[in-house]
Amino acid sequence: MARNTFEAWIPEEYDSKVIQRITQTSVVEARASRIPMSSDTRHAPRSAGMGVEVIDKGSAYGEDTSLNDDVILTAKKFGKVLRIAEEDINDALPDTLAVKMSDWGISYAKILDNASLAVTAAPGTGVPFTSLYYLLHTTDNTIGYTADSNITVAGSAGPTYADFSNTIGLVESGDYYDPATMIAIAHPSFKKTLRGVLDTQQRPIFIEGLAGTPDTIFGVPINWSLGARTSATATSSPTGRPLMAFVSTDLMLLGIRSGPESVFIDGRDGTSALTDESLLKMRARRGWAYGHPAGASILVG
Repeated sequence: MARNTFEAWIPEEYDSKVIQRITQTSVVEARASRIPMSSDTRHAPRSAGMGVEVIDKGSAYGEDTSLNDDVILTAKKFGKVLRIAEEDINDALPDTLAVKMSDWGISYAKILDNASLAVTAAPGTGVPFTSLYYLLHTTDNTIGYTADSNITVAGSAGPTYADFSNTIGLVESGDYYDPATMIAIAHPSFKKTLRGVLDTQQRPIFIEGLAGTPDTIFGVPINWSLGARTSATATSSPTGRPLMAFVSTDLMLLGIRSGPESVFIDGRDGTSALTDESLLKMRARRGWAYGHPAGASILVG
């Protein structure tokens, strides 16, 4: 008779190799504002700003009428299970598990960035969140945003100086522009194009960082992400058009429900004993939302 198993999931420590690989690969995990979640959904307040006016002596204060609402973070599970034959792990279990967990961490980082930034479809099967691309591709009359207003599509010859300048300008001219929190997130394929782009004074707009300093475009730090390619559903290997997004880290909201964490299910007892196979399960539960479409722009390469 098969036994009931209740193995505990083991969270990854902050300084573990898995977490380090994730934060090295995922811009969303490394740079987004982290929102703790105690259930599978959480409402995050979204401010429409607040006005200010000059008040003459003795005059009454005017009341602010900005329409505030919220965005909803819904936790979705990212995971995978690895089946390992006992003969393959008897002599090197720690090494086998460490390598596979690190490999999972890299794939998780890429699919999280892809799901958060570049998926072109609405949430549904295979689409956990409203991605930044879909957000900017959709009209929202409640906040006065028109679909594609903040998306620039490059021509067949590739992005030009005007494309890069106009795209960042869409954020710079809006109420949500904050130079202290603005970053660029781009697929590494943009590097080749950027090396040859000069401004009107024949100066490069792309500066490659030295001695640990970040690469920059127009003085804005660039974070490179392999997940920043369009795809119809979330994937760790997107093959669509590359994206460069200009965003505020304050508006990038990452809900933290659990993980990354793992559980090892020994194959020496229970029904698994019939095949001498153990299971390594890895998962993380995350939610995602971008605070306001006016605070971001995307260049499609």
